Amino acid sequence: MKNKGLSLLLFFMATLVLTAQNKNTEFVVHPFLQDATPNSIIIKWETSNGEESTVEWGTSPKLGKKSKGTAYDINFGDSRIHEVKVEGLKRFTTYYYRVRTGKLVSDTFQFKTPPFASDNESFNMLAMSDMQIDGEHPDKFSEIVNEGIIPFLKQEYGESVPENLALVMIPGDLVSDGTNYTHWNDHFFRPSKNLFAEVPVYPVLGNHEKNTAFYFKYFSLPENGTPAYAEHWWYKDHGNVRIIGLNSNDGYRDVKEQYVWLKEVLEDAEKNVDIDFVFAQLHHPHKSELWIPGEEESTGKVVKMLEAFTDKTGKPSLHFFGHTHGYSRGQSKDHKHLWVNVASAGGAIDNWGEFEGRDYDEFTVTQDEYGFVMVEVDANPDQPKFTLKRISRGNENVFRNNEKTDEITIYAKPRKPNTPQPISLKEETPITGTVLKAGPFSSNFEGAYHDASHWQIATDKEFTKLVLDSWKQSENWYYLENRQEGDDLTDEPTKRLSGNTTYFWRVRYRDQNLNWSDWSAVETFKTVTK
Repeated sequence: MKNKGLSLLLFFMATLVLTAQNKNTEFVVHPFLQDATPNSIIIKWETSNGEESTVEWGTSPKLGKKSKGTAYDINFGDSRIHEVKVEGLKRFTTYYYRVRTGKLVSDTFQFKTPPFASDNESFNMLAMSDMQIDGEHPDKFSEIVNEGIIPFLKQEYGESVPENLALVMIPGDLVSDGTNYTHWNDHFFRPSKNLFAEVPVYPVLGNHEKNTAFYFKYFSLPENGTPAYAEHWWYKDHGNVRIIGLNSNDGYRDVKEQYVWLKEVLEDAEKNVDIDFVFAQLHHPHKSELWIPGEEESTGKVVKMLEAFTDKTGKPSLHFFGHTHGYSRGQSKDHKHLWVNVASAGGAIDNWGEFEGRDYDEFTVTQDEYGFVMVEVDANPDQPKFTLKRISRGNENVFRNNEKTDEITIYAKPRKPNTPQPISLKEETPITGTVLKAGPFSSNFEGAYHDASHWQIATDKEFTKLVLDSWKQSENWYYLENRQEGDDLTDEPTKRLSGNTTYFWRVRYRDQNLNWSDWSAVETFKTVTK
């Protein structure tokens, strides 16, 4: 009887094993790339079951090498996330790979390792956000990727995806509900699989992720943030650019450790001679022309830290954000720092007039359209620069097939315009006001043109007691209208002034690359009460 019972038990166990082996293994999430360095990269995927985590790779489609990793649960079921760190790679080199879990084998994909900063290799990166699904347009993110980004890369640069694009930044709201397991594949990974299989993606948390464990299981971001807040904030150096990811969500935006860490990371970038630019990304805007309720004061604290870094080091900076579903590009008045809203890549557009908005001085362009942002980094050591381009997919009213609707180039080294020449006013000016005037813009740099003017009037020579502080840019697109059209920026009307008072005034000019001239010579005028 004992032998018979043992035989039945062994038969039962063998049946279970055979059933498990015969159970079909399928991809739940297709392969995607994470945390690339000049010598390594992380490759992840999810399967319906199965423990094997193998990447076959090489410098040709024949592959020839293997790396193994680990598998772990994602949703307390049979499905498994696989993570393999491929090491021993050569910098700035194209590799081929495929993944294997049991009998399940992926297609063969490519990726390219980053360069060292000292290689002075140029590259492109992309930023987009807020691809959470819109019920009225559920396929919009797929359209952005597969009809927008991938065709644009091929048409613009003419090479394979990993040759054209180094990485993708996403400042939040990847899915509608981060706690809903099905949203991750159905709404984010499946539409983007053709892109993220060949280009590493670096997201930060938005409010829609809800700080879910799914986010931290799917993404393996650089673990160089504050230890107690692993992957909530991090930084990544790619060539001559330092990329900083931050968490602007409720519960984290006021954590002092984040700002202490950011200060240290910026101080390190200051000392690092290989870093020419700093790009930060976080979800919430400091200011928003389309949706004021989405603004967060804590982002202003980050902006001030980046501005101070740029002033001290001369290294230009920018911050990418989302939350407001539209594109905006602005710039700090006194600093070489860009503000760029890179939405929307799928979420319902915040249309003009739909919410409370405001025309902020900082923003040059705001568009209620879908799209993405390309950044072309030129690492030429003689004159490093980057060019930012907005590529639009339009909206429900006007479709745009990858139209470039905005562009700006920022140089690492200063390119000051010539100091403007003020035109003297009459000695006596009425209290009703006058018009300040200066000579035409000029620069010693080819292609530079007049993009902004800054006028000041004060009652003291040190300009500490300002009565006018006017900053105007050559463009101010707000509500589909350029409110600066026709202004050549060489004159500025004053407001009503006090009588029998001596005033001091000056002006400076800015070019389209955010370079300010020196202030002009100080002129004076006196008001009379006639």
